[in-house]
Amino acid sequence: MGLFSFIKSAGEKIFGGSESPEEKAKKVHDHVSKFGFDLSDVTFSVEGEKVTVSGQAKNFDEKQKILATAGNVEGIEGVEDALTLKEPLKIEIPDLTKTFYTVQSGDTLSKIARETLGDANKYPAIFEANKPMLTDPNKIYPGQVLFIPQG
Repeated sequence: MGLFSFIKSAGEKIFGGSESPEEKAKKVHDHVSKFGFDLSDVTFSVEGEKVTVSGQAKNFDEKQKILATAGNVEGIEGVEDALTLKEPLKIEIPDLTKTFYTVQSGDTLSKIARETLGDANKYPAIFEANKPMLTDPNKIYPGQVLFIPQG
């Protein structure tokens, strides 16, 4: 939720100049609908040079695109976001217990990669993630704490 600013003189020209706020809202709706977004639960209202977009967008990605498309119209300098999401926003929180690894005696980066990432051949990812602390993949020591990149 919030107000996003746009450049009033930029964007697609869809207004003729003498439309009522309702007519402008319909033109913005028609303009946004050309891009194939699900607008079944989305409404537009125009007051002056501001468009308010209300209702429910399919997902976060589509919400952002609807807002940007509504704002990229000549004569609009602000878009008020009053959209909620039909699909809940998915935020995956990484398992922070797998973020760091303390080197044990006899460990190699390949062994650590096999244990933490499931593939010994992913040791370069651990090496790269720990530069400049590591200068050589063969030079690690017991007690050293390494960052383990996910994925």
